[in-house]
This record gives sequence, structure tokens and C-alpha cells, in this order.
Amino acid sequence: MTLQEAQQQVDRWIKQYGVRYFNELTNMAVLTEEVGELARVMARRYGEQSFKSGEKDNLDEEIADVLWVLLCIANQTGVDLSEAFARTLEKKTRRDNTRHINNPKLKQNGES
Repeated sequence: MTLQEAQQQVDRWIKQYGVRYFNELTNMAVLTEEVGELARVMARRYGEQSFKSGEKDNLDEEIADVLWVLLCIANQTGVDLSEAFARTLEKKTRRDNTRHINNPKLKQNGES
């Protein structure tokens, strides 16, 4: 599925089941909430915290929830994520094409 197809699928779902999009500010708050839920799972899976009784290790679900809200925000603000992502990839390539390769902090196992 492409980003464009994902945006279209979310739009169809909203129109069929969701009544309407939440307003932009509400969706920004929902995105913040979903990122927090993702952070909680990451802290427990990869950090020093442990899962509480009844908590799920549902990293895939939380990442998908973040993507869902991003797709909603893109749709309601008229952003074509395929085009925007292509521009971001080009920008990062232009700006950082040697930055990380030359970062000694990123060298593995003392490689030079």
C-alpha cells in the first residue's frame, strides 16, 4: 500500500464510519496521546521499565495508531504525504549525505 492509498483508505473509512474528521487541534492532541502510548511500550520493551500486569507489548499497534492520526491530519489539511515525504527524503539526503557517515559516535565496535 502506498502513502496515497493509505490516505484514501483512511478518508473512505472516516466518511463511512467516522461521521467526520475531528478538528485539526483535536487530532493534534490525539496524535500526542498516541505518541505517548508508543513511548510507553518502547520504554518497557527497550528501556528499563517493565510491563505492568495487563499491559500489552503491542508496538505494532501503537505505531499504526500514530500513522492513522498522521494520515487523518494530512487529509484534513490537504497534505499529499507521498509528495511531502519525497521532498523530506531529498532534503535529508542533501543536508545529511555525509553528516552521519562522518559521525564518530555512530561507528560500531571501534570501526574507523
